[in-house]
This record gives sequence, structure tokens and C-alpha cells, in this order.
Amino acid sequence: MEKAGIYHQPASSYAYSYDAKTLHIRIRTKRLDISEVILIAADPYLWKDGKWQSNSYSMRKIAETEEHDYWFIPVTPEHRRLQYGFLITDTEGETTFYGGRGFFEATAANLETMDYYFKFPFIHAVDTFEAPEWVGNTIWYQIFPERFANGNPSLSPENVLPWGSKDPTPTDFFGGDIEGITQHLDYLVELGINGVYLTPVFEAPTNHKYDTIDYKKIDPHFGDKEAFRKLVQEAHKRGIRIMLDAVFNHIGDTSAEWQDVVEKEDKSAYRDWFHIHSFPVRPNENGNIEGEPTLSYDTFAFTTHMPKLNTANPEVQAYLLDIATYWIREFDIDGWRLDVANEVDHAFWKEFKNAVQTEKEDIYILGEIWHDSWIWLLGDEFHAVMNYPFTQTIIENFIEAKITPEQMVSGINEQYMRYPNQVNEVMFNMLDSHDTARILTRANNDIDKVKQALTFMFAHTGSPCIYYGTEIGMNGGNDPGCRKCMEWDTEKQNQDMLAFTKKLIALRKENQAIITSGELSWLAASSETGITAFKRELNGEKLYFVFNQAAENKNFTISFKNQATDIWNKEVVTENLTVPAKGFLVIKENS
Repeated sequence: MEKAGIYHQPASSYAYSYDAKTLHIRIRTKRLDISEVILIAADPYLWKDGKWQSNSYSMRKIAETEEHDYWFIPVTPEHRRLQYGFLITDTEGETTFYGGRGFFEATAANLETMDYYFKFPFIHAVDTFEAPEWVGNTIWYQIFPERFANGNPSLSPENVLPWGSKDPTPTDFFGGDIEGITQHLDYLVELGINGVYLTPVFEAPTNHKYDTIDYKKIDPHFGDKEAFRKLVQEAHKRGIRIMLDAVFNHIGDTSAEWQDVVEKEDKSAYRDWFHIHSFPVRPNENGNIEGEPTLSYDTFAFTTHMPKLNTANPEVQAYLLDIATYWIREFDIDGWRLDVANEVDHAFWKEFKNAVQTEKEDIYILGEIWHDSWIWLLGDEFHAVMNYPFTQTIIENFIEAKITPEQMVSGINEQYMRYPNQVNEVMFNMLDSHDTARILTRANNDIDKVKQALTFMFAHTGSPCIYYGTEIGMNGGNDPGCRKCMEWDTEKQNQDMLAFTKKLIALRKENQAIITSGELSWLAASSETGITAFKRELNGEKLYFVFNQAAENKNFTISFKNQATDIWNKEVVTENLTVPAKGFLVIKENS
């Protein structure tokens, strides 16, 4: 038995309250080393005749990675308290007891020593991670407003270029605005979208608007507050939620607050709003050279145009929290996506969550974090993050062939085990965004690869997002190439891809519950055959996804107990399946 591979930690993704009554218990062991895990558990105060009245429960292996196995059991303690430990048996028959003090021989005396056990003192509803219920049923569509549609040309800047006339540079303007988004809401409804994430819309000098001047003003080239109010109202009429982008890590260098510091230096009332090491802070002086690590003040990356805000300053906190609640209160937005969220202090995000949820209880809070994010997802800061590790795992297999199907499955299992189930259910899943190359470009314009990757993503737990234009086959490299103008000429759109995306979204909606909450079982992941297959099961209903990355048709067998139907192609199937080359099957087994 490899004890070094065994791990459990209470009050973490290994032991957490799923709801006000249920505990989820997980334990990690070395891969293929353990044959059985028994949970010994009961209320710590449940004694009779001087003996603790524990029960034994067999745990189920739910995931394998290249290094580890993960075991799971849900427990519903009658009095919401639990004392527990593990009896672990390896493949050679050796058994050990594992508890809060470590490993012990599985003797009666050790099993009766209460100090050796793990404790979950009490399930508090207030401490239980809870996300807005609507998020798990949402199909997102990300819009970069300057490039989606020009609905009111009179708003466009003087240097505006004809729509889609060239590939964009970092400084180009094409005149996209809020009215253009409103005019195309019916297009989004037809696509199947019920959530829109907008990159920043507040006043800023750039096309991307991540260098805010005024957080309470819609950028004049996008419209005004009434145009935005109409967008939210019209979206809500159509069942579409609206999420805005909050840039609270930094502010634009042309903002009044920063310009006051530039002018008055240490005498500025805003001096402590920023992280300033020395004066002056003027560009090209005192080491303040764009892109160089010699800046005399903290910034986003090393850009002089985005000075970092001091969110530990009470004045800055009050300023930002007022902004966050203002757009909820006055315009009824449904979510905040938080830019560079990992570089803002945790204390501020806790205050932020309290403030926005007081204003609107079911507001969705999404952090932009590109790495393991467990510390932000404990229930007192964010509901989810942009799930880039999940994204990359899919892309590296289906799109770039950097990893094998076996490695992809290992990576996805590892990602799911990092967070509680209810966190995974509302994670923001996407294949591309305004910060990455478009998925079609990463696939070298292989549309079949894109279709497979999208279907795979839509088949997994989390809230999926389409980046504007992906549904019509738009391509583009890294920023600024990924920020092309939306193509509205239907003759230049990939209509087959559009029809495919509509069909995929409809399939997701029709099977939302089983995809979100169904138990995941991997049936195959083979670099030799190119087949990756898995099953989801919920309340007796079974849904199978089978992917074939090979260049030729492949045979695959599933033993069905009941009649099964390929719901993608709408035909009854037998257990002897033919999976099309570079294609997939979606099969529902009747209960």
C-alpha cells in the first residue's frame, strides 16, 4: 500500500456540504493500488453502553487520473454532524485505518479511539456553497461590443473603419455599439442563447475598454445608459441574462483619479488609491516606460496605461462597491465577470460578494482566473471562474493533438476533483474568448475538429459559452486577430456550422439535467483507436457520448439493457455501433 498517495482534508473539495443536509466525502489514493475503501462514520455524540455507534459504508471509485484514484460517498447525517475515518484495503489484501491523526493499524482499540477520526463539526447552510440556480441552465454567448454590430453609425468615432474592411489592429475602431447588440437579440434567441457576457462597456479610450475612465458612464461610442437599459430589458423579455465585465484590478491612465495623481503627486487626494513606489509617475520618466519592469507604480502587467487600484483602501472599496451595486440596482444586470480577479485581494472580493448579493440575491459572480482557483471558490467570493484549464485540456487533445485521449480524461478528472460538485455545475466553460486565438484557427481550419471539441464541451458539467462568430465559422489568431468584426453577410457565413451549433445547443437544453448532474463514467479513452466514450446517468436515465478522432469509421460496442436511440441522428441503434470518422454519436438509452 502506497500511503504517500492517500489524501483527505475536511472542509475542502474532499469533504464539503453539498446542500444544507448532505455531505460529500472524497478520498484520493494511488492509482490502481487500492481495492476497497470503507467509510466509518456517525454522529460524534452517538454513544450506547460506552461505545460509539458508528456505521460502515462502501465508497465508490468515481475518477482515475494518471497518478490517482478518487473515491466518493454522499452522507446525510441526521443531526448534521459527522465523525469519520477510512478503512483502506489494497490489492494485496493489506488494510489500514486512516483518520485525522494519520494511519493506524485497523485494530479494535484504534477504531475506538475517537481522537484518531476526522471531524465535520456541523453542516451550516450559511457556509454551504450555493450558486444561482439559473446558471446551470444557461448557454452563454460572449460579445466584444466594438466588433459585434454597428447599430447606430452616428455614434462611431471619427476614425471608424468600414465594417469588416480589414483584419483588426490593436488600435482600430469599426463602430460596434450597444444598439447593434439589441438589434440582434432575436438572432441569439434563434441560436438558443440565454445568457450574454459583454466585455467592458464603460467609458474608455481604447476599443477593448479595459482601461476605464468612468465606471458609471457607458462609452459614448457604444451609446448611453438608456440604450443599455433597453438592451437589458429586451434581453430579459427574451429570457436572456446579461453579465457585465468589471475591471476593478486597475483603472485607465486617462481617468480623473490617476491624472490628479500625475499632476499633484504625493499631494493628490488619490495618492493612496494606487500602489506608488516613487514620483513622478509621468510616462517616460522615473522608469515609467511602456512594457518595462522599471515602473514606479504597480500596474496590470507592465503597461503604463493601467495603474493598479489599491483595493485595501476603504475609499477605493467604497468607490468600487458603489459601482458594482449601481448597475444591478439601476439596470438589473444578472452577473459580473471580474477581470484579473486573481490579482485583487481576497478581503475585497468578500466585501464585493456581500454587497452585490444584498442588492440581487441571484447575481452570478465570475472570476477571470486561468489557473487552479479553489481559494476563490469556497462560497464567500466567486461562484465560478473562466475554466481555462478545462478548456486547454480539451483543445490539447481534440484540436492540437498534444496529449492523448487517455491524458485528456486524466486531466478532466483531475479538474473535476479540484472543486465541489456544485462549483463544477456552474463553471464557465469555453473554447475561445477575446483573450485567445479562435478555436477554428487553433484547429488549422479543420471544422470537424471544432465540432467534436464543442460537442465534447457541451456534454460536460458546467455552463458553456460560445464566443461570438464561432457559430458561423469565424477564424482569427491571438489578440487582435480574435477580435474581428462579426460577419453578418449570410453568404460569407458557414451555414452548416450555424445549423450544427443550433442543434448542439438544443441537445444540451433537452438533456440539461443529466449533463449537469448526471454521474460521469468513462467507457473508453484510446490513443490506439481514437475512441473516447463516456456515459452520464441520472435517476435511471442514461446518455452516452462516443467520439472518434480517427480518419476512418470505427466500431464500438455498448451493451444496452433497453432500447437505445442515437438522438443526434434520430435513429435506433444496436450495441454494435459505427462511429463516423472525425465524428461522434449521442445515444440515449430508454429507462
